[in-house]
Amino acid sequence: MLEKLSEIDQRFEKLTELLIQPETVADQQQFRTLSREHSELQEIVTAYRQYQKISQSLEENQLIADDASEDTELRDLAREEIQELEVQSKDLTQQLELLLLPKDPDDTRNTILEIRAGTGGDEAALFASDLFRMYARFAESQQWKLEILNESSTDIGGFKEVILSVSGKKVYSKLKFEGGVHRVQRIPKTETQGRVHTSAATVAVLPEVEDLEVEVNPNDIRVDVFRSSGPGGQSVNTTDSAVRITHIPSGLVVTCQNEKSQLKNKNQALKVLRARLYEKELQEQQDTAASQRKGMVGSGDRSERIRTYNFPQGRMTDHRINLTLYKLEDIMMGNLDQVIEPLLTCLLYTSPSPRDRTRSRMPSSA
Repeated sequence: MLEKLSEIDQRFEKLTELLIQPETVADQQQFRTLSREHSELQEIVTAYRQYQKISQSLEENQLIADDASEDTELRDLAREEIQELEVQSKDLTQQLELLLLPKDPDDTRNTILEIRAGTGGDEAALFASDLFRMYARFAESQQWKLEILNESSTDIGGFKEVILSVSGKKVYSKLKFEGGVHRVQRIPKTETQGRVHTSAATVAVLPEVEDLEVEVNPNDIRVDVFRSSGPGGQSVNTTDSAVRITHIPSGLVVTCQNEKSQLKNKNQALKVLRARLYEKELQEQQDTAASQRKGMVGSGDRSERIRTYNFPQGRMTDHRINLTLYKLEDIMMGNLDQVIEPLLTCLLYTSPSPRDRTRSRMPSSA
């Protein structure tokens, strides 16, 4: 690992020199390319140089601690500092391991996040809304922008389905393994006997794509407009502002009705459609789209799951990597790094290529 980091550091220095050369500045295309590479290496180089400083401090303190001729108090201070430095060194090593993992071409993309109630009726819809709040809080902590594209709510405050656009730095890279069936075990608000019920919700994570990357032929889509059935004020519910787009060749259907403007809803629906078509195309390069969807999202049945949230025990278990944390309240408040970082380390290390992993899927009808 250290040899690879040294090579990256040398490349970073070379790029720094090239970017101040007049001939590089004059060639705008080359300047942009080198600037992008320089920016991508910045984080790992900063972490590596901090790791080097800590390693040097460890060596110096170890020499003092092992030197019998040194003052006893000074040796004790050196030992205390060694303990602190070892913790910092371990944390930086884990960070560097993550930064050295193979990059997914989609990692820097914004994301379409879809949450849908599965098995469990009203309780599943309430859990879907809990997942929405969990991801919303996590997005806020990451300084990401979150926008609701479409929602279908229940009378008791749950979500049958909610579709979100999440934009910011490294959104897809952090959320890409959240796709699948999330199972909850708890006593529902409507339960009078105090029994623990099991319900489920499905999550899909799709990389957002630009118009030029996925071309949608106007002749391949059918656009239907209708009155919004959800909240949003008088103008939303009394005009034909809601939009349903059907992609005829694939059968994909997307509905958006959160905006007052029909044009805005249409643009949002096209954004979701492009993301689903892009994901579908990638899936077909590896396997059939149907088998992948069954593998990741399945039917939404509670027996299929990637993660279980057990409220009576205060426990969250990710079944893919056998990770169990008794910090459920903290996790539901959006503190997801403690879950996501082990996932990234384990799942990416065990996949030869990010493209070989099972990708997040969800039934395409909205």
